[in-house]
Amino acid sequence: MTTLVNYISSLPGAVAQGMIWGIMAIGVYITFKVLDFSDLTVDGSICLGAVVCAALMTVGVPMPVAMLCAFIAGLLAGLLTGVFHTFMGIPAILSGILTQLILWSVNLKVLGFAVGKDSAANLSLSSRNFNTLVTMLDMNKSLIVLEVICVVLIALLYWFFGTEFGASIRATGANLNMSRAQGINTNATKIFGLVLSNGIVAFAGALLAQYQGNADVNMGKGAIVIGLAAVIIGEALFGWIARNNFALKLITVVLGGITYFIVYSTVIYMGLDSNYLKMLSAVVVAIFLAVPYLKKTYFSKPHHKKVKSDAKEGGANA
Repeated sequence: MTTLVNYISSLPGAVAQGMIWGIMAIGVYITFKVLDFSDLTVDGSICLGAVVCAALMTVGVPMPVAMLCAFIAGLLAGLLTGVFHTFMGIPAILSGILTQLILWSVNLKVLGFAVGKDSAANLSLSSRNFNTLVTMLDMNKSLIVLEVICVVLIALLYWFFGTEFGASIRATGANLNMSRAQGINTNATKIFGLVLSNGIVAFAGALLAQYQGNADVNMGKGAIVIGLAAVIIGEALFGWIARNNFALKLITVVLGGITYFIVYSTVIYMGLDSNYLKMLSAVVVAIFLAVPYLKKTYFSKPHHKKVKSDAKEGGANA
């Protein structure tokens, strides 16, 4: 009975974490779905946002300014990946990996700056009386604030991707060659998409650091898996409500993040080893990514065979 009570009491926290990671997953959605770019920068940029926000708050910078700086740091991380890919001709995945490696050293230095050392691996905010935007110590406030942030963010993105430049980014992801033929500067749209994506991811990292009360150099490991899981789960479970509405698609991403962390809490409640959750997430992502290919390869063959058979019969009759 006590365990059940603890499980129910953990659900608001799971929802809050789900919304934070859902915001991060919106950044993943922009690159993965809109831009059709496999960006691994997010493992480093979410941590970058967390450590920049935590470090600046520690040295006395007001929280709103610290969050703005975290967002800008994410923009720069995305810009670096974009430059690697467009101007230096480095493949998309490798560009993200290179930026991620660079950010590992940057994050260590930023944390070290906050504690007066050459480098540091973590920084605690819980022992200091900071004015944080979200915190697990005040769940009601955190849930309301996160709901407002999600609504505002989705509204802004819906507006932006409805503009001419936003439509150019979507066109670049849909058909790169056709976009170039239409006179779209695809290098510019790719870079801006990466910049915007990683800015949102870093902003989510700043929220995560405040919510958890600490920033750690390892907190970004596996972030891309969680982000993709939120996108895929959201599409699978709530895609029917989105149809062709871009704003509703972004809402499903947030709902996917919430679902992921509710499942996480459920796994803990059932006594299963939570260390397997990321493995399960990776399996879920792999399965859903493979569905289109499996449909095309294994479920379309009978149709093709029938077409060929009909063609042969027609030729024989002729």
